Amino acid sequence: MSLKHGLLGLLNYEPMTGYELDKEFKESLEYFWQARGNQIYRELDLMEKNGWLTSEHIIQVEKPNKRVYSITANGKTELLDWLSSPETDIANAMNVKSAFLMRVFFAGETGKEKALKMLRLYRDVCVANNMKTNEPAKKVAQEELNYPEQAVYWKLTASYGEMMNQARLVWVEEAIAKLENMS
Repeated sequence: MSLKHGLLGLLNYEPMTGYELDKEFKESLEYFWQARGNQIYRELDLMEKNGWLTSEHIIQVEKPNKRVYSITANGKTELLDWLSSPETDIANAMNVKSAFLMRVFFAGETGKEKALKMLRLYRDVCVANNMKTNEPAKKVAQEELNYPEQAVYWKLTASYGEMMNQARLVWVEEAIAKLENMS
């Protein structure tokens, strides 16, 4: 997947501002795709140049002006073409690029205490993420009436995210225990 396809998918449901897209992205897609606000805005500009979306500047009196993005027919075609060819992504679905895991792999060079510190910090992040795991489920529940067929798929990805986070938490607890028990 690419950021542009995630944005097209979200805009396919309703027009949104860049701020709303950033918020929606974090509430629904963050389990499997992360994007910073500046990346989103840069991608929106490129997508508009490609004719995949249009934007409308809204002048507001007591609030800052805003720009609302809408998917075009060409954008919808791009989204559907991408959705129709998942086999290009399936081969890479198991690939992991993690600087953190690379550090763990080579942590024997730094000593047990530094490695434990790093793993404990990672555990803290996992615990914090665990507390947020119900956010996508809440979002799905809010939108389920409007998009009942799509909500089934949203629930699948939310479940994936929850299970992945649980697996990370189990792994890091085991890793910490192994290192603590190491002489």
